[in-house]
Amino acid sequence: MNISETCNVIKSDIRCNLCPRNCNVDRANGQKGYCGLSGDGIYVARAALHMWEEECISGIEGSGTVFFSGCTLRCVYCQNYEIARNMVGRQITVERLAEIFLELQEKRANNINLVTPTHYSDKIKQAVIAARKNGLRLPIVYNCSGYEKVDTLKSLREIVDIYLTDFKYMDSKLAGEYSNAPDYPNVVKEALDEMVSQIGEPMFDNRGLMKSGVIVRHLILPGHTKDSKEIVRYVHERYGEKVYISLMNQYTPLERMKQDRLLYRRITEREYKKVVDYAIEIGVKNGFVQEGETAKESFIPKFDYEGVLGDVDN
Repeated sequence: MNISETCNVIKSDIRCNLCPRNCNVDRANGQKGYCGLSGDGIYVARAALHMWEEECISGIEGSGTVFFSGCTLRCVYCQNYEIARNMVGRQITVERLAEIFLELQEKRANNINLVTPTHYSDKIKQAVIAARKNGLRLPIVYNCSGYEKVDTLKSLREIVDIYLTDFKYMDSKLAGEYSNAPDYPNVVKEALDEMVSQIGEPMFDNRGLMKSGVIVRHLILPGHTKDSKEIVRYVHERYGEKVYISLMNQYTPLERMKQDRLLYRRITEREYKKVVDYAIEIGVKNGFVQEGETAKESFIPKFDYEGVLGDVDN
């Protein structure tokens, strides 16, 4: 049995409403949505082992990370700007995506890590089903911005094992200014409810690798520790030990942010410590913190199409 025989690829003129933007565009026939994508293909910028996720995701061998092009949020400070704005990415089919999953498994990846997957979620589902029929055994990680539609998440039941989701803002004004999504706080709360409902309690193997669970990431922005603490409080009070909270200090002020006085600097050690100390103070036990200097452009992957087209990559 080969991949093409097990991929049930359906082309249609159904209009795209996979994300909360509800663009209602006919991508299959060339209309472009907010995510920047049109056409019926999948655009991928990199598919390779990645060592820089949380320890229970990357482990020693690495996470089998697939970076998709385009984004439904497109934050002004995005570190993956090149792919979020769809400036890089090779077009592949559902069949090829399923092959990539199996190739990453052969490279001893600990999981399949789907980065910015929302606007491809229907095709990803087809690829995962086909790959599993052909021997894929790894957990599927849905690595997203948190700006997710509940109906789309419900369609991924039995597909996703781990939700690695952002919770970027509690303040709708910040969400509107930085991500053009003032509805983000309400959307992410509903989405997170669905994620936790699907997955339940976190589970790990004997090596400490997560097999199923929900990790809520929060990137602390310079000058906004008050909003960060509100997010930590909300997540802890609502979900307790059902989720892991990952507090990130890796905000990187890239050159294009030079005109923004607040965003054109790193967060300080004091800002980061303030949020971490608050999490400890209110009783957060399941969490991750970052140590050392992570706010470097060197931590941003090279989107060089590694692993995308297989034998013809080079």
